[in-house]
Amino acid sequence: MKSAPAGRKASPVAAARQSGGSRNAIVIGVVVVVIIAAAVIGGVIYTNSKKDATADATIAPKSVSLSVPVTRDGAVVVVGKTDAKATIDVYEDFLCPACRSFEDTYAAQIETKLADGSLKVRFHMLNMLNDRSDPAGYSTDSANAALLAADEGKFLAFHKSLFANQPEEGARGWTKDQLITLGTSLGLTSQSFTDGVRTGKYDQQITDAFNQVRATDYLQQDYNGQKAFGTPTLAANNKIIDTSDANWLNNLTK
Repeated sequence: MKSAPAGRKASPVAAARQSGGSRNAIVIGVVVVVIIAAAVIGGVIYTNSKKDATADATIAPKSVSLSVPVTRDGAVVVVGKTDAKATIDVYEDFLCPACRSFEDTYAAQIETKLADGSLKVRFHMLNMLNDRSDPAGYSTDSANAALLAADEGKFLAFHKSLFANQPEEGARGWTKDQLITLGTSLGLTSQSFTDGVRTGKYDQQITDAFNQVRATDYLQQDYNGQKAFGTPTLAANNKIIDTSDANWLNNLTK
């Protein structure tokens, strides 16, 4: 459309037609902004809902029908008969997704080997991902509670319950009160358990153990060309176990 000649006003219809494209662009722009804003707000709400997924929840207790010796060796929980043919060291973090996958894949097989007396497991519950929960600290809190559960003979059930109800990395972990409630549901009703969880009785032991583990040469693995420690890591006889071999457990205990 041509512009109106100088000195003359364009008719209302002409003016409307001339400005129509601009107004349409403005309307479309506003709609796009509204849609984007809605998407951002929706994303924030969804993210926050995931972040706070554990806020009003309880940790569903899991049972373990296995009767084997469970002892403490510092920050390590030793499960199985003393004369077992093979001993493995399992290094885990309760917030580690890969550790959850390992437990889902191999827990039943490991329990079978523990039951028949051919395997002993040394569980190292670490706080490697301590700053990866929001607020930080869940890795330490959960490891401390697991050691306290071991003191009272409930480690396996507590361990299984925490991995089965693992919080999302980067989100809110289970609180100390929620860990205590889980303990109660598993029969951990002593004041020493409750107080130990609240005060972080074994926090320093857990931190010291992790610092020692990550400085141990044979536990270092190659990550993108650099040597570092990661979880889960399995070792036997001071050597890392290659779990990509589906028969690794049978090979150890045969």
